[in-house]
Amino acid sequence: MRSLKNLGRLLRELWAFAREHKAWWIVPLVVILLLVAFLLVGVSTISPFIYSLF
Repeated sequence: MRSLKNLGRLLRELWAFAREHKAWWIVPLVVILLLVAFLLVGVSTISPFIYSLF
C-alpha cells in the first residue's frame, strides 16, 4: 500500500508541474508509460495460464 501512496504522490506532483510550467506534453507521456507498465504486469500474471493451454 505504501508504494501506491507514493505513486499517487508522484502523479500529483507531475500534474502540478505540468500545470505550473505549462508542460502539457508530459501528461500523455506519463499516461502511455503507465499503460505499458500495467500491460507488462497483466501479461506476466496471465502468461503461465496461456502457456498451459498450448
